[in-house]
Amino acid sequence: MNRQKKKGVRRQSRVRSKLRIVGNGRPRLSIFRSSKNIYAQVIDDVAGRTIAAASSLDKDFRGTVKTGADMAAAAAVGKLIAERAKAAGVAQVVFDRGGYLYHGRIKALADGAREGGLDF
Repeated sequence: MNRQKKKGVRRQSRVRSKLRIVGNGRPRLSIFRSSKNIYAQVIDDVAGRTIAAASSLDKDFRGTVKTGADMAAAAAVGKLIAERAKAAGVAQVVFDRGGYLYHGRIKALADGAREGGLDF
């Protein structure tokens, strides 16, 4: 593993360990950001399953934004994941930024999820 990847894995594990302490059994909203798309999942760690998922690659989402790599797409994915999580019966989550800085697309997705009705 190269040095940058090791630092990222350490940062990610540090964030997740703090979430386990704070989470109190709530599902976590996990984010993955690539250079072209953004993905979000609501995961129940106790049961070990994904409750809801959304990304900028979803078929019903593709026509609404120009690209999946900007803040508008991230906000729309946030609203979509909130809608799907609420349909699955989840109202409160813990936000797992996955080692990314809370800035830009990550912040836009979080704000979109809050607008959609998720509480974190």
